Amino acid sequence: MKYMLLIYLEEHSLDEADRQACYAESTQLAHQLKANGQYLAASPLQPTTMATSVRVRDGKRFITDGPFAETREQLGGYYLVDAQDLDAAIAIAEQIPMARKGTVEVRPLIEIPGLPGD
Repeated sequence: MKYMLLIYLEEHSLDEADRQACYAESTQLAHQLKANGQYLAASPLQPTTMATSVRVRDGKRFITDGPFAETREQLGGYYLVDAQDLDAAIAIAEQIPMARKGTVEVRPLIEIPGLPGD
């Protein structure tokens, strides 16, 4: 089953040295997951200042700079993995470096037949 591991943290909680160390450790984890046949994708996200939110109401498009919600932690990146079950996905999530400073949300994907790549 595929799981999205969503990484949340306070956006300005890391200095540049900590951020680079996190990227290095995250890259190592991605290679380990690839070797185990579990890696599908991963990436950090640009800061929320680069985000654009889009809503359509009554046929009208509304665009807002930044994220939709003001929260203490922001979505900072993700891993997309293939894991046998929720316990296996949680075991991967706890290895993500930012799990030690923020939160990793584990969400199973709904696989819809007929999407590109199927």
